Amino acid sequence: MRLIAAACTLVIVAFVAVFGAILLHERTVADPVPQSGVTTASGTASESVALSPRSPSPVTTLATVANRGSLLPEPQQAVAPQEPVPPQQALAQQQTQPAPQRPAGQIFTQAPARPAAPPAAAPPAPAAGAPCPGNPNALGVGRVVEVDTTGGPGFGFEHFKSHDFLQPGEVVLTFDDGPWPRHTPAVLAALAEQCTKAIFFPIGKHAMWEPSILKQVVAAGHAVGSHTWSHIDLSKKSTQEAKDEIEKGISAVHWAAGGATAPYFRFPALRHPPELITYLGQRNVAIFSTDFDSFDFKARKPEQVRQAVMTKLKKFGKGIVLMHDFQQATAGAAAELLNDLKAGGYKVVFMKAKGTLTTIASYDEAILKDAKLPTVSDRPTSSVVRTISE
Repeated sequence: MRLIAAACTLVIVAFVAVFGAILLHERTVADPVPQSGVTTASGTASESVALSPRSPSPVTTLATVANRGSLLPEPQQAVAPQEPVPPQQALAQQQTQPAPQRPAGQIFTQAPARPAAPPAAAPPAPAAGAPCPGNPNALGVGRVVEVDTTGGPGFGFEHFKSHDFLQPGEVVLTFDDGPWPRHTPAVLAALAEQCTKAIFFPIGKHAMWEPSILKQVVAAGHAVGSHTWSHIDLSKKSTQEAKDEIEKGISAVHWAAGGATAPYFRFPALRHPPELITYLGQRNVAIFSTDFDSFDFKARKPEQVRQAVMTKLKKFGKGIVLMHDFQQATAGAAAELLNDLKAGGYKVVFMKAKGTLTTIASYDEAILKDAKLPTVSDRPTSSVVRTISE
């Protein structure tokens, strides 16, 4: 009896042990122990980066970024030299190695393509802060910016509020209505003395009357836009008549300059019909208004021009200045005005166009017809007039 009781006890103990082990195994599988220090990507990647869309500015400072297509990569840390790998082994490693995965939330953008080189005849953009021969205290150029005119951006807060790229104390010099004998050369001489740059908006007819003067503007490295064919108020013309005025002006300036010019345009009287703004945008021509007008066409003395510009510049602190190289008072004021800017601590910003403007062939032909009266003789001048004594 004792043996039977002992055997029964062993059987009961063994059964309890086996049943307990089964229960413990099932609990372990159902409730695994969490691993500390491991976080799933889905828990953080979607919350770590929030990028907001940003419209690109058409203005790039060339003094800081000479060419956005030639940015240098970040310097890499030195890596210890490794033993050379046989070519067959290296090829096998490349075939078996998985492609690198982009980290969650990281965005890569391809650098813009390098812009095409400017025409050989075009002068290079001035270097900001470059020394001025013969005038070590010259005003010079404080900053050079590159303007992408795609879509026809507008500049000048009197009418356009989109692009505020000037820093306090910076000015952009612009001159309208030239070229004109004596006056435009006087302005060019003053700018050259100070080794600084400006934008000129010539009238088409004036450019064809004085092409040699406009060529001097181009040779000096200034930007040349256009200001219509005959300086009429485009808001009083039909859309087609206004387009003709714009395009004839562009063709005339191109012809007089002897090559491609900047895709810059300024409306006469600063009157901007909406349909023409759209048209210039389709032509990828930037539209220039002004931050303040010198009203130099009302001035009779150079001192009045200087006072008008400096008073408004002190009021606004910076800006695109509208003047006229056609005006005698402005021509007489140019040299001292640049001295005033230097004394006041102002810096000139030169707006260099990224591209050039292509003319339309039909308008190229039209302006040449307007340039001369038809005659019976088409002989070249050399066969009509020759020197017989000097």
